[in-house]
Amino acid sequence: MRVLGIDPGLTRCGMGVVDGSVGRPLTLVDVNVIRTSSDLPVAQRLVTIEKGIDAWLDEHRPDAVAVERVFARSDVSTIMGTAQASGVALVCAARRGLPVALHTPSEVKAAVTGSGRADKAQVGAMVTRILRLTAPPKPADAADALALAITHIWRGGAQARLEAAAASARTAAARRVR
Repeated sequence: MRVLGIDPGLTRCGMGVVDGSVGRPLTLVDVNVIRTSSDLPVAQRLVTIEKGIDAWLDEHRPDAVAVERVFARSDVSTIMGTAQASGVALVCAARRGLPVALHTPSEVKAAVTGSGRADKAQVGAMVTRILRLTAPPKPADAADALALAITHIWRGGAQARLEAAAASARTAAARRVR
């Protein structure tokens, strides 16, 4: 499975692609950050993010997209920009018919470090270790995007199997009723 992880942000939008499956070593495909200038109008910044995400989807052809779920912080302007960038990511993936999963920051931290309260340095260190890299990806948005992809492979694959089993059980039950 190939997953594009997206750590949405209006100034820095982390992008990371990981190949792998549960129980097997994971492989880094690519990682980067889409940057926009705060001097530009928000609409133009969102177009830059959209073009960047579309280019990554075209180049890497992921099987799924994992996006960080926006959560409330004290700074409303930060929340708005993150939510807007997240919406762009969701639209880009949906336009291609790709499955999209939203993972909270604490879910991602727990998946890669074992603690939902891990700090950015711990997440970066574990991403480095899991993907067998020589150094943590910089900036932290890049490491966070990879952590999202890792989380989706480890958790999303299992979740997809559970959903498929539940759907199969519902279909079988519906046939018995007829």
